[in-house]
Amino acid sequence: MNIITTTPALTAFCKQLAKHDYICVDTEFMRDSSFWSKLCLIQASGPNAEAIIDPLAEGLDMQPFLDLMMDQSIIKVMHAARQDMEIFYAMCGGVPAPLFDTQIGAMALGYGDSVGYMALVKGCLGINLDKGARFTDWAKRPLSSKQLHYALGDVTHLRDFYPAMRQELKDKSRLHWVEEEMEGLLDEELYTYHPENAWKRLKIRNPKQEYLAALKYVAEWREGEAQSRNVPRNRILKDDGLYDIAQNRPATVQALGNLRGVPRGFEKSRAADKLLRGLKEAVANKDTYAPKIAQPKRMPPNLGPTVDMLKTLLRLRSEYNDIAPRLIANSADIEQLAAFGAKADIAALKGWRREAYGEDALAMLSGKIALKLEGREVVASPIS
Repeated sequence: MNIITTTPALTAFCKQLAKHDYICVDTEFMRDSSFWSKLCLIQASGPNAEAIIDPLAEGLDMQPFLDLMMDQSIIKVMHAARQDMEIFYAMCGGVPAPLFDTQIGAMALGYGDSVGYMALVKGCLGINLDKGARFTDWAKRPLSSKQLHYALGDVTHLRDFYPAMRQELKDKSRLHWVEEEMEGLLDEELYTYHPENAWKRLKIRNPKQEYLAALKYVAEWREGEAQSRNVPRNRILKDDGLYDIAQNRPATVQALGNLRGVPRGFEKSRAADKLLRGLKEAVANKDTYAPKIAQPKRMPPNLGPTVDMLKTLLRLRSEYNDIAPRLIANSADIEQLAAFGAKADIAALKGWRREAYGEDALAMLSGKIALKLEGREVVASPIS
């Protein structure tokens, strides 16, 4: 097993990988007690080489591998790539591209919603992976032989089934479906944590400006505190505490301490003083500070039967195409489609999804396709 701990070894390995048009990549990291992920291990493979890279090794310069990740001529193959991409975005200062996420590729081939890596390896290669090393302290050194073999398998198995998966997608004219999906994962905003945007991850429970201004501020405050201290958000204050503060907008230490969602004793901390001062200013300037929330369109009444028919059509088209339904549309999309038809601003009416489902859905809404029983099977048929 090739375990890389020196810069010359990493440089030589990267030169090997650079000869090919794709590399398979996975990471092991720790984030249980920190805001930022602590990278502990990188696994990488190409058609004829594989290695484990130890980013914690003293004196190891990761730049040769980062250059490889940013090479636009090499496809980076990952499974459920979101968190790995976040790590490499922070290290590279940009988004590694092009990317192929095998979880999305599997959904486009009918393996189901968000299929896990173990299930995919079982389905593609007939191999049952050992789960024993999944939950381990990857920061601990030395790592055991079992841990290292488990980690390396994440990219050697990936290498074994990726070419066949790509070819199958190509044969079924679905490769462009997956490539369209990759565009979302290449958006830099997905990997940045601007405190002023932290409110967007919370539920809006009150449309009033005072509430919105307070919620935006407390979310921004918590995000800044979590980042600067490098601790999880909930270690600063849980979401329920943010909602309580936004709803009640306490002006005093005593009022803050009386809120159910605020931990006992928090109101006596320096952080609480800063929070109260900022909260007062945000609410005082609510007209300019509160985020502008688009009001949802009023839904027409009695949509239930139409929604049910569109969901049935989605199931039929998904089964026909052997693709996970959720990759095409979710329940909210179906409701929008039922309510607003071709004017609905949903992914199901764009790109490959329109091809796979959207056109038929619109035809059904306009009375050109009907559902009927043939024996005991529901089918969708054109109306002549």
